[in-house]
Amino acid sequence: MPNLSKQKTPMPVQDPKVRIHNFEEVARGYTEEMAVLEADRCLGCKTPLCVSGCPVGIDIPNFIQKIKVGEHESAYRIITESSALPAVCGRVCPQENQCEGKCIRSKNGEAVAIGRLERFVADRHNAEVAKSCARPASNGHRVAVIGSGPAGLTCAGELAKKGYGVTVFEALHRAGGVLVYGIPEFRLPKSIVAREIEGLKELGVKIELNTVVGKTLSVEELMEEEGFEAVFIASGAGLPRFMDIPGENLKGVYSANEFLTRVNLMKAYRADSTTPIQKARRVAVVGGGNVAMDAARSALRLGAEEVSIVYRRSLEELPARREEVEHAMEEGIQFRLLNNPVEIVGDENGFVRGMRCVQMELGAPDATGRRSPVEIEGSEFLLDCECVIMAIGTSPNPLIKATTPGLEVNRRGGIVVSEETGKTSMEGVYAGGDAVTGAATVILAMGEGKRAAAAIDASLLKKRKRR
Repeated sequence: MPNLSKQKTPMPVQDPKVRIHNFEEVARGYTEEMAVLEADRCLGCKTPLCVSGCPVGIDIPNFIQKIKVGEHESAYRIITESSALPAVCGRVCPQENQCEGKCIRSKNGEAVAIGRLERFVADRHNAEVAKSCARPASNGHRVAVIGSGPAGLTCAGELAKKGYGVTVFEALHRAGGVLVYGIPEFRLPKSIVAREIEGLKELGVKIELNTVVGKTLSVEELMEEEGFEAVFIASGAGLPRFMDIPGENLKGVYSANEFLTRVNLMKAYRADSTTPIQKARRVAVVGGGNVAMDAARSALRLGAEEVSIVYRRSLEELPARREEVEHAMEEGIQFRLLNNPVEIVGDENGFVRGMRCVQMELGAPDATGRRSPVEIEGSEFLLDCECVIMAIGTSPNPLIKATTPGLEVNRRGGIVVSEETGKTSMEGVYAGGDAVTGAATVILAMGEGKRAAAAIDASLLKKRKRR
């Protein structure tokens, strides 16, 4: 009997008054009863539009059908045929703009909670199954992957399943890329990321930490001296952007990248941290994406009494996931919309004491239909704060392009690749994820890693046949 409710089965969450004082996961996950109730909302469409909205092409109706009949491990196997990181994607993917955005139920109510069901299946598997799968037989060929974020891990997993010897080179002391340094514990527990990475290791993937390709090794050396037959560059978007306004060099101004890395990777919120972060009473976060929400909610948990999101457009234009915005509002984050910073003001000792802003209004729509913000004359005001976090985006990591002659990049610093294969201008070298696009979503990066893995396999398969 289908569940014809127009609303999703609610997700249990920590009480906002409690969770603002800890870094534990906010969303608690579905019980089996909740999962079955939500799965019963799926109509099993003959033409499942939800699949077309998934960048990695998960067979969504089929895995949901398995939940309905209690075959959870079968559901997990269906998901992992297409996705290397199901427990991660179930938590952080913007489903409302992808699979759920295509769901027919969203035409008259809320979409089926596909992301929550994916999380349920993955968490159930991780809790009940000690080992993921047997290691495939080696095909005798080796591929290097630069970067252990979502694109790199996906590419590594796809190739390892086919028997390739894959080595992932990670610059930091922990694997996971943005999943460990960028996304807070309260949204994505690091134990979840570690478990997904262990699953890849079980497939035979090797991970070399503290290895900065471009310094320790070059791309050419990986192929010419280390014997790798192909290289996939997934070095991410680690170069923070700033607004180029006065005062950005004051003490207490952070890029969101630095702030979140200190909090998530270096555990700056702990009393015994060796890399503590400035704890301010009033914090202003500039930007409106998921990173801005993460930074604001982290600052609150660090003890800030007042945290503001400063965004130059309206609530309707906020690019962050709806769930993250709702959680931030529940926690008391102030949304100062249609405001734009023009200067960060310091005291006599070089510390931030405020941010000068102007009010904005949305002008006429451009050719794409988006309304650009226009400054309201005479609207300037001072927002009191002791810390400013810039969360207005990042650019591709510049190190590899600077140390790899012959690698073509565009004017934004992204590596130029074939849209069909991810192949770069260098023979045997592929790229994907934020290193190509600039900062984007986890699932889009995974889609590019999967695409490149298929292209690498096809290319090396041709070589094997010629031999």
